[in-house]
Amino acid sequence: MVLNRVWAGMFIIAFVMGFSKLIFWQNTEILQNMMDAMFEAAKTGFELAIFMTGTMALWMGFMRIGQDGGAINVMSRLISPLFGKLFPEIPKNHPAVGSIMMNFSANMLGLDNAATPAGLKAMKDLQELNPNPKVATNAQIMFLVLNASGLTIIPVSILATRASEGSANPASVFLPILITTYFATLAGLIFVAIKQRINLLDKTILIYVGGMTAIIVGFMMYLNNHPDQIKTISSVVSNTIMFGFIIFFFALAIKSKVQMFDSFIEGAKEGFQVAINIIPYLVAMLAAVALFRASGAFEDIMTGLREALFFIGIKAVEFVDALPVIFMKPFSGSGARALMVENMKVFGPDSFVSNLSATFQGSTETTFYVLAVYFGSVKITQTRYAAAAGIFCDIIGGTVAILVAYLFFG
Repeated sequence: MVLNRVWAGMFIIAFVMGFSKLIFWQNTEILQNMMDAMFEAAKTGFELAIFMTGTMALWMGFMRIGQDGGAINVMSRLISPLFGKLFPEIPKNHPAVGSIMMNFSANMLGLDNAATPAGLKAMKDLQELNPNPKVATNAQIMFLVLNASGLTIIPVSILATRASEGSANPASVFLPILITTYFATLAGLIFVAIKQRINLLDKTILIYVGGMTAIIVGFMMYLNNHPDQIKTISSVVSNTIMFGFIIFFFALAIKSKVQMFDSFIEGAKEGFQVAINIIPYLVAMLAAVALFRASGAFEDIMTGLREALFFIGIKAVEFVDALPVIFMKPFSGSGARALMVENMKVFGPDSFVSNLSATFQGSTETTFYVLAVYFGSVKITQTRYAAAAGIFCDIIGGTVAILVAYLFFG
């Protein structure tokens, strides 16, 4: 159980570091700081879950309208040839297919508020097919790994953050982020496909994946040649597509004479219950991350890594200053974002370190947060190789990010 070991390991390392600094460095405030950070994280976890409740109720209400009106079935039929190969456990036209498609679409557009409710709905749908409710199925693992790999076509929040910090060209990281996140997603797909013995050379998979690659490359080339349009396109396209989904749901519901208000309420109730279920898992993960940082373990690891690289003769270590972002990202998206902003303030918004930090931030999703929240929402305790696959995505994403950053900004 990789997730359990990582979580327990963070606490143990934090305790050891905290007491070591108390005993050997006479840091009398360290334990108090650690305790304060842990309780503050618990508070933050609860507040975050409460904040998510409204959003989840809203989107799961819309999803229920789409399901009752037949819109989810239509979406399922469009993507079912590919999903039939990647998710052979899911019956044809099952509601999970539509939920997964909604989640992927929202993630690719950088719409976290829409992606999370759709993803949790997908996990609930997949859990209905699970013969052993405590053990993750192949379909759930494939879904979560592709989710955690974080394929994002338009990194809206990162571009906005860079603009707010005074970057001369906020969109300069767009292409590096897109390249990095694509390779991370591809790595996750290959990893899980090998574990589940899925033939990636199948004609259907090649057509869909090849077509998606062509669309991404074409879109990437257009925006790279028209950087001034990225902000406008990201806002208009993202919101238009999501409103398009809602209008599509409503149109088919009207055609099918569905009582839309009643359907929405039923879906919203499900969203509320899911939000309550994830609170313990959210608090557990955020508390571990906060304790790890407050103990100084994170900072000490980075210092040790920098010294080790110098010792073995690697002089070009500019990338080390950005590494805290990619190390924090699997555990906390907000923590990684804070580190990215801090690097912009220290090194300048258009420095190599800041550009690499932004690329790291957009490379993958918060792996352990996603696993804890999504599996926790359906009370799965045995996640099998999901965490290992997520870590593999993070490693590939981080490695590609460094190489791409030296190519574009070095």
